[in-house]
Amino acid sequence: MFTSNDYKKGQPRWCPGCGDHFFLASLHKAMAEIGVAPSQTAVISGIGCSSRLPHYMATYGMNTIHGRAAAIATGTKIANPNLTVWQVSGDGDGLAIGGNHFIHANRRNINLNMILLNNRIYGLTKGQYSPTSPRGFVSKSSPYGTVEDPFRPAELCFGARGHFFARAVATDAPGTVEVLKAAYEHKGASVCEILQNCVIFNNGTHDAVYDKAGRTKNAIYLKHGEKMLFGENNEYGIVQDGFGVKAVKLGEDDYTEADILIHDAKCEDNTLQLKLAEMEWPIALGVIRDVEAPTYDDSVTAQIEEVKAKKKYHNFAELLETNDIWEVK
Repeated sequence: MFTSNDYKKGQPRWCPGCGDHFFLASLHKAMAEIGVAPSQTAVISGIGCSSRLPHYMATYGMNTIHGRAAAIATGTKIANPNLTVWQVSGDGDGLAIGGNHFIHANRRNINLNMILLNNRIYGLTKGQYSPTSPRGFVSKSSPYGTVEDPFRPAELCFGARGHFFARAVATDAPGTVEVLKAAYEHKGASVCEILQNCVIFNNGTHDAVYDKAGRTKNAIYLKHGEKMLFGENNEYGIVQDGFGVKAVKLGEDDYTEADILIHDAKCEDNTLQLKLAEMEWPIALGVIRDVEAPTYDDSVTAQIEEVKAKKKYHNFAELLETNDIWEVK
């Protein structure tokens, strides 16, 4: 049995109140509950405030280069399939310079646990807008407001044929631990979007759900196989609305609990799951999509074994012996 302390190392150096502190504590706790030994775990990051995280893990780890965390995590998993690999990136590191690697890791379905810490800003480089900053956002690199539309991480993941997507709030430790454990249990590329504040450059960006009272009013915790109800007394629910979904209050306009949809995270058709992930109110938390599919690393390993079985040689020495051999005296 492991405890959170078995995964801790060093003194975290982030601003007081940074969401990275909250997430790190949840990751330590989740790893202890999962029970994979630190010696069988690797944490890979890119560049950014959140990418300092491997320094505070008593596991194998690499603080790599900007945007390349998914590429290096992929290589780590292929080279050593027995390692449990966690990849940690911010929204800038993971979706801007790292966007290419993000979509291909999902498309290939590498067996990685991909964490996207989303504070909608570049923090380490001091407050430029990021790929998830909303249109009109004023920052050091957009003093009159950005004129771009942002990425929606769920949409990007689903568009890349991703098979697992979950969302949690950094300050919600139980919710974060739950999605991290679900990500580990999923075989294939799993994406967990963690909503967090940058207290210096974008404080309040997730205020609607950053405390428990806000989540009660403005979030819905999705559970596979359960009715999609939310609110202080489960007085609201999610119903079908044409090709989309909408929130309704039970008792109004003749809506009853019988009208409320049941969440199906296992459905291969991601249409409804994407609609849930894109809702602005309530914000969907928990495991939104969780569908099994062949993984890249298993497929590569199987292909290697299949080719080896057909070859007369299996290593370099045997390869040399397939040709004419002579001895020079």
